Amino acid sequence: MHKEPLLILVTCFALGIFFQDYFSLSDRIVYVSLILSLLSLFLIAAKNFYFYKFRPALFSVLAFTGGVFIHNIHSQQPDLPLLKGKETLIFKMTKKLNSNEKNRRYEIDAWKENQHFKSVLSFPKSFDELDYRHYYEGEVYVNKMQKPYHDFQFDYGKYLSRKGIYFQSYLPNSLKFAPREDLSFAEKVKQRRLETLAKIDQTNLQKRTREFAKGIILADRTEMDQGTVRDFRDSGMMHILAISGTHMAIIFGVILLVLNFIFPPKFRRHKIVVALILIWSFAVFIDFGNSVVRSCVMISAYYTFVLLQRKTDLLHSMALAALIILMGNSNQLFEVGFQLSFAAVFGIYWFNQPILKYLPKPKNKFQNFLVNILSISLSAQLGTIPLVIYYFHQYSAISIIANLVIIPFAEIVIVFSLLMVILVSLSINLKELNYLYDQLIHFTLKVIHQFAEADFLMQKMIPLTLIEVLLLYLLFYFLRFAIQKFSIKNVFRVIYFFLIFISLRLLLNYEASISNEVLVHEFFKEHIVSVKEGQKVSFYCSEKANQQKIQQYIIEPYLTSRRTKEFSLKILPKNTKSLEAHKQK
Repeated sequence: MHKEPLLILVTCFALGIFFQDYFSLSDRIVYVSLILSLLSLFLIAAKNFYFYKFRPALFSVLAFTGGVFIHNIHSQQPDLPLLKGKETLIFKMTKKLNSNEKNRRYEIDAWKENQHFKSVLSFPKSFDELDYRHYYEGEVYVNKMQKPYHDFQFDYGKYLSRKGIYFQSYLPNSLKFAPREDLSFAEKVKQRRLETLAKIDQTNLQKRTREFAKGIILADRTEMDQGTVRDFRDSGMMHILAISGTHMAIIFGVILLVLNFIFPPKFRRHKIVVALILIWSFAVFIDFGNSVVRSCVMISAYYTFVLLQRKTDLLHSMALAALIILMGNSNQLFEVGFQLSFAAVFGIYWFNQPILKYLPKPKNKFQNFLVNILSISLSAQLGTIPLVIYYFHQYSAISIIANLVIIPFAEIVIVFSLLMVILVSLSINLKELNYLYDQLIHFTLKVIHQFAEADFLMQKMIPLTLIEVLLLYLLFYFLRFAIQKFSIKNVFRVIYFFLIFISLRLLLNYEASISNEVLVHEFFKEHIVSVKEGQKVSFYCSEKANQQKIQQYIIEPYLTSRRTKEFSLKILPKNTKSLEAHKQK
């Protein structure tokens, strides 16, 4: 508690959020626990009391109950209107979401008479895009989000409920619109961002280049080609495409470099303050985001220590960033991006220095740059591997090599992309510069595609439970000591937890291999039947069913959850009305 008090308190705060989310304590219990925590705080303040020596434990209890209290507030379900089928609604756009093959998708604030609610809205791509400057009215088919019918499916309804969204809507026909006069400052900023995105679309850059620029600088991947996204994902380079700490650090460095030409050296503190204001302004412009806020808070905390002439501390900065985000919205703790972002930073803190000891000593700045890229990439991946496999059930070893090759060029790509976005926003169009940028992005995407094509290093459909994730992190915790000091005691600790992990996997695999079940899976209007006998699964569907999508959304998730890869897909005759399963002897 004395070494890293803020980190421990934030950890207890997060555990309180998990506890409340799982058990859903009543308001009365939450308030009683909060009063008891405040009483403990009073006991801490009274130094003459016997309880003073227990102040670390009491502070931890206070942080835990604080997490319970905050999440109880943020998880309250609002009063929802009674909506049935087709409704005439007035709504406004709040956020643009990723489009699919046929439809554009948005988060909206909607009203039925005087009742307000939030929804995800889809409508055909043939319609004009929504903006923040108008209210809209139209006849919309509204459905309340339903729970998934089986345990292996992603609970999209719960994911949306953490954003306060409980409905999904579809607009089949045209809509009316009227100008808004009550735009907030935040909405004006978001509208300006939309206009910048539209300006990028109007340039003579290639389509993939435009989408790349919008994603890497303005955090907009809503219209990005799915093949490009898949290449980044399969090569382990999604952190380059998404706005991450790397982007913010590079952009902050560029701002400081520009300010060096404006301010004399004696105004060093003024440069830092101006740079911090600009980096936060940029974060507001791109609509925040977990990694963006985390990076900005950590950069701000680091340079605040510099301004106050105090020793910088990575864990304090990380804990402060987590606390600010979770106090604002405790549901962010359950976002995959939030968890991966902090896991990567902690992995770098925990493994970077020990790994550097085993790498060749650099003889110049360039070698030092490459060595640090390798160590940081390995450290970040060790920090995120359990979560990546748990959520996405796949991992590619090619990502280590891809990061080593791509990251040295990432700084050039990010700075060039930032320059292009600034020029476009100022309506400056330089054909020669556009050509150079096109060629750079084309080359970058081509290299990443080559890495993504290395299927022999890609492992898919990897089952992993939460208890296995916790065991892996416990193993990685002791792995650091084995890397730092190669001793029998440290190595045996790693081997011990590795054997426990392997034993648990073997037990879970065996339990799955002896289970039998018959399930009916719903996929839009189709019904798919699965018959599991031991390690083999047979799927039955009609000839009209989209087999590719069925395999992606039904078969692969089911096989992963049941820890097997052996299956067959059988097409039922056209007039089949029933299916009877017989247990094999």
